[in-house]
Amino acid sequence: MKIYNTLTRKKEELIPIDENEFKIYVCGPTVYNFFHIGNARPFVVFDTLRKYLQYRGKNVKFVQNFTDVDDKIINKAREEGITAGEVSEKYIEEYYKDAKSLNVEKATAHPKVTENMDEIIAFVQGLIDKGYAYETNGDVYYSTRKFEDYGKLSKQNIEDLESGSRIEVEDKKQDPLDFALWKAQKVDDELAWQSPWGMGRPGWHIECSVMSTKYLGETIDIHAGGQDLTFPHHENEIAQTEAQTGKPFANYWMHNGYITIDNEKMSKSKGNFFTVRDILKEYDGEVIRYFLLSGHYRNPINFSQELMEQAKNALARMQNAKNNLKHLAENGSGSLSEAEAKSFDTLSIYREKFISAMEDDLNTADAISAIFELIKEINTVTRNGSTKEFAEKCLSLLDELTGVLGLLREKEADEGIDDEIQQLVDERQAARKAKNFARSDEIRDILKAKGITLEDTPQGIRIVIG
Repeated sequence: MKIYNTLTRKKEELIPIDENEFKIYVCGPTVYNFFHIGNARPFVVFDTLRKYLQYRGKNVKFVQNFTDVDDKIINKAREEGITAGEVSEKYIEEYYKDAKSLNVEKATAHPKVTENMDEIIAFVQGLIDKGYAYETNGDVYYSTRKFEDYGKLSKQNIEDLESGSRIEVEDKKQDPLDFALWKAQKVDDELAWQSPWGMGRPGWHIECSVMSTKYLGETIDIHAGGQDLTFPHHENEIAQTEAQTGKPFANYWMHNGYITIDNEKMSKSKGNFFTVRDILKEYDGEVIRYFLLSGHYRNPINFSQELMEQAKNALARMQNAKNNLKHLAENGSGSLSEAEAKSFDTLSIYREKFISAMEDDLNTADAISAIFELIKEINTVTRNGSTKEFAEKCLSLLDELTGVLGLLREKEADEGIDDEIQQLVDERQAARKAKNFARSDEIRDILKAKGITLEDTPQGIRIVIG
C-alpha cells in the first residue's frame, strides 16, 4: 500500500514499525458541542483506513483523543450553569451516538486530557529541563527557534513566519512564535490543576504529544487529522515530541481535505454550519458516510443538498443489489452450476480492482466504482434468477467489499424497518389474500411515498428501499 505522506510531500510505501501492527493516532474532537460535517470527514476517512488495514490482516492500535479541557468547554459550562466536566461528558456521549450512526468504530483507546494531567505536567517539565521551554509568571512556553526542524511538516521557513490569527502575541513570550505548553489560571471558576508553576491547565498542542507517546510509544506509524491541523497543531506536536524523545514522532502524516458548504467555507456567521446531528434528521448515517468517501480523502469536497441526494440514491442502488441477492439466497435453491462457477471466477477481478484502488493512497472513490462494476455484472448474471449457492457467494463478496468501507451494514433490531412500515407491509399482504386489491394498491402508494417499493416475485414480496 502507498499513502501520501504530508511530511515528504509524496506517496510512499506504507511499512509499519512492527510487521503485524499499525499504530495510528488521530486527533479527536473538542467536546463542547455536537461535531459538524467537517469534523466527521477525518473520523470516517481514518476509520476506513483502519478497517482496510484490518481487512488486509493487520492489527491496528488506533488512538483518538477527547479534548475535554478548553476555553470553549469552560464558556459552555458558564452558559449552561453546569461544570466543565458535565459539559465534556455530555458531548462525549453524544459523539459516540453520532459516530455509531456513521458506522465509525470506537478507537482502541479514547484518552481524555483530564485523565492524563500528571503525564502532561511531567512532559512539560522535561521540555523545561532540556532547555526547550521556559516559565513566565505561571505560564510555560515552548521556544520554537530552539527546534531546528520547526516548519518541516508545513514546509514553512521559521524566518518567514509572522504572528497571525493562530499565533498569540503576548508580552510574556520571549518570541512571538513561541506557543503555550501550560496556561496559568486566570479566574477562580476556570479549570485548573496544581503544577510546579502554580495552578493552571495545559495548552492545546501538548495533549496529543503526551497521549500519543503514552498509548502508542515514542515513534508511531501514522498521525492523522484534518488539513487545518497541519499548522500549527501538528507542527507544534512534532517540535514538542521530538525535542523530548530525540526520535521521529510519526513516520507518516495523513491529512484529509476541507469540506465546503455549497462551495463556500463553513461558518456559523454565514449560517451554513451543519452538525452531523442536524444532517441525521434528514439522511441516514450511511448516506453521510458514503458521501464522505465518494471523493478522494485529500481532495476538497463540497457539501450540498444535491450531492447528498446523489449519495442517497447511489447508496440505495447498492442496498437494492444486496437486497436482491439476499432475496435470491433466502428463497432460491440448488448448488452452483458450471456456468455460474465460471461467472463467479470472473467476478474476482472486481475484488482486485477494489484492493488496487485502496492500496493507491486509500482511493475510496475508485473503490466505490469497482463495487458498482461488480453490482452491474452480478445483476446481468442474475437477471433471470440464480441458484441459492451462487446468490450466497455473490452476497458474501459484496458484503466483503462494502464492509471495508463501512457501508451496507446489517441494521440492529431497533434500526431496521420501523413498526409502522412493517404493519403496512403485513396489511398489504393480507389485503392481497382477501383479494382487496384497492386497499393493496393504496398501501403500495403510501409506502412508495415513504421511499419504499414492494416487488412481488415468485418467491414472495421483496422490500426495496429508495
